[in-house]
Amino acid sequence: MSTKDFLEKDYYKVLGVPKTATQDEIKKSYRKLARQFHPDANRGDAEAEEKFKGISEAYDVLSDEKRRKEYDEARSLFGGPRPGGGQGGFGFDLGDLFGNTGTGAGTSGTGERIGDLFGGLFGRRGQTTQRPRRGADVESEVTLTFGEAIDGKTVPLRLTSEAACPTCRGTGARTGTVPRVCPSCEGTGQESRNAGGFALSEPCRECHGRGLVVDDPCTTCYGSGRAQSTRTIQARIPAGVGDGQRIRLKGKGAPGESGGPSGNLYVVVHVKPHKVFGRSGDNLTITVPVTFPEATLGSEIKVPVHNGQPVTLRIPAGTPNGRTFRVRGRGAARRDGTRGDLLATVDVRVPQRIDDSMREALEKISATHSGDELRSDLLRMAREE
Repeated sequence: MSTKDFLEKDYYKVLGVPKTATQDEIKKSYRKLARQFHPDANRGDAEAEEKFKGISEAYDVLSDEKRRKEYDEARSLFGGPRPGGGQGGFGFDLGDLFGNTGTGAGTSGTGERIGDLFGGLFGRRGQTTQRPRRGADVESEVTLTFGEAIDGKTVPLRLTSEAACPTCRGTGARTGTVPRVCPSCEGTGQESRNAGGFALSEPCRECHGRGLVVDDPCTTCYGSGRAQSTRTIQARIPAGVGDGQRIRLKGKGAPGESGGPSGNLYVVVHVKPHKVFGRSGDNLTITVPVTFPEATLGSEIKVPVHNGQPVTLRIPAGTPNGRTFRVRGRGAARRDGTRGDLLATVDVRVPQRIDDSMREALEKISATHSGDELRSDLLRMAREE
């Protein structure tokens, strides 16, 4: 990418974020667009592939605080509408900087600053532009059973990302051949241009900043040295993960370039519902049916727990329907090694069929405990309104 291209591209527009966007907003927008235009989701769609490359290029700059600052300063320096129009919407003719000779705007007292900006963005003369570059972050998804989410699980994930071409091993040259040092920049990847009184350093046009020239390009990557790579990794999903949670696995993303570190892998976890248990944060939930006599007279009942023997729960006499009891330490695992609780809610079941003796007993209870007494306050408050 040339300096001119760099200045004319609006990376904020590519990612659909304002210039004041935070890193979290930039990352969120990038992930959304990357999923939408990823080559795996748009096989054979050349336009989507180009958009994906542009999105990745924009994110590489804006996700790095230092490079973003340099990018903003460069565009600010050359920004502003040009009277009567002009190239790229800049306040001067970019041709003056990128090919034409002459004085051009910005030559008074700005040469040193421009050199500093472009030196930081594209490398300085005498240095290679193939500096270590962090690999891209990769997104993936996995579906777990309820128990696997509670206990944690190691799952295989098949990932597709850009890496060194497996055919030429990143050289860009056909098997059996090797690249040669660029005669134009002598391997530095940089060339210097006179831009109206100051020297402007930019990537070499012949080798495109690589410092090497490929005469016989690789038939897989066409000389770029990069290709889509598919690999399977074993990813450890921690215990206690919740449905929809996003897990970051550091260094498990796309490999870096020129010795740079690998990106991160972000895994969105989907959890299948359980027939008996539910989740409320770190706590498990369960609804336990009890009979009317058990709730009225009190009882001890067996309650199932996840991955263990049932526990005994004491139901006090007069327990109302919907009351929740807490069983300590029988919930989901936490990061500190402790566990949440099991929340057991009783569901008082009224018998559907009763015999004569049961009816007689209930009629005696009804005679001494009228429902009208329970509803008297309700009726009074309704009249007051």
